[in-house]
Amino acid sequence: GYSEAETDTGNTYLGKEVAEWTVAHPGKSGFYPLIKGLDALGGRLALIDRAERTIDAQYFLMKPDSAGRLFARKLLEAADRGVRVRLLLDDIFTTVNDDAFVVLNQHPNIELRLFNPIGRDGVYHLNYLGHFKLANRRMHNKSFTVDNQISIIGGRNIADEYFELLTDTEFVDFDMLAIGPVAAEISIMFDRFWNHKLAVPMEAFETNKKLPDLATARANVDQAAFEAGQSIYGKALGSKLMQNIAEDRVVLFPADSRVVTDDPDKLLNKVSDEQKVLVTALAESIDEAETEVVIITPYFIPGKGGVEFWQSITSKGVRVVIITNSLATNNHVPVHSAYARYRHDMIAAGVELYEVRVDASKVPETGEETAYESLTLHTKAAFIDRRYTLVGSLNLDPRSIDINTEAGVFIDNADLAGISIITNIITI
Repeated sequence: GYSEAETDTGNTYLGKEVAEWTVAHPGKSGFYPLIKGLDALGGRLALIDRAERTIDAQYFLMKPDSAGRLFARKLLEAADRGVRVRLLLDDIFTTVNDDAFVVLNQHPNIELRLFNPIGRDGVYHLNYLGHFKLANRRMHNKSFTVDNQISIIGGRNIADEYFELLTDTEFVDFDMLAIGPVAAEISIMFDRFWNHKLAVPMEAFETNKKLPDLATARANVDQAAFEAGQSIYGKALGSKLMQNIAEDRVVLFPADSRVVTDDPDKLLNKVSDEQKVLVTALAESIDEAETEVVIITPYFIPGKGGVEFWQSITSKGVRVVIITNSLATNNHVPVHSAYARYRHDMIAAGVELYEVRVDASKVPETGEETAYESLTLHTKAAFIDRRYTLVGSLNLDPRSIDINTEAGVFIDNADLAGISIITNIITI
């Protein structure tokens, strides 16, 4: 059924913490960049532990790996405490099977919906191909909000590679911890997708198979998996950033901000400029740049129109720096092939183009550093005049721009933009 974010959450622990901060920064929202994967995981887990009323999570994909299992287990613990959990996942690359979600959905305080699900009659991938026109249109948004007070928004999904939990490869990514009025805006965005007709309740996927009840399923959780989850949990909450937050050593950046999202109806409509809400807002901001634009994007296919757009920016004397994957770091080779066709045109247009080296993360094994075999850039961010930051889910390729829904937050704080540029580039 229809539901909305709870707005009367000021008496929660998080509500009181946020209120104390907003008294000192009236009208502003507070932000802190989450660059390291373990910090991003620790932030989510710590917020789940603090939740008293609601958790709303919206992701493009979730996997049944260590991060996915730990995330689900912590959501169950919150639901046991009486927290209302709403979990909205795009269907196409979420690899947790339906039965596991149906069992999770049995909890009276958990409601799970799949966005734009592919037909289940017959072979999964054949159904995907059979409904390609709609199946190819995906909800790519990512947001996580607790008690309508604190959110995390950015590029990460719920899987090991986004949280530094794999030993051989790393996805470099970027999230933003956000408190205050911005969290309510993110909740409004979540509700638009949650209540849309493409968001199908898990009850619709119940089969005639005899599935275990929730209590049995929980009792059957493999002890080794539990112990692994506990060690990851401890590691994530023991990260330097999490310790600093616990000891009140983290200073949030106060800023005016606005959440911008494509409408879920974008998936049902023909490709048109009026449907491209987020990328249009970004283009307008870039067009107003006076000195510098720095773009970090995993996938970059500008097309002829994009080359002309960037040429119009550099011709005004604005420095344009674009950082993207190389062929070796790109996890979608056809995308790189399409990008490569425009490489020389972009350079001729005056753009400074940088590609990430596959061995960029290899460092001497000293201290806590990890020497990953390979690295993939997954960060989606824009920095304008070292003042404005856009962080979210938007890639600069036709899939994101034309056919998927995307979301992000524009933030106006020069100190935050400066530190985010530096830390992102150092991480790459």
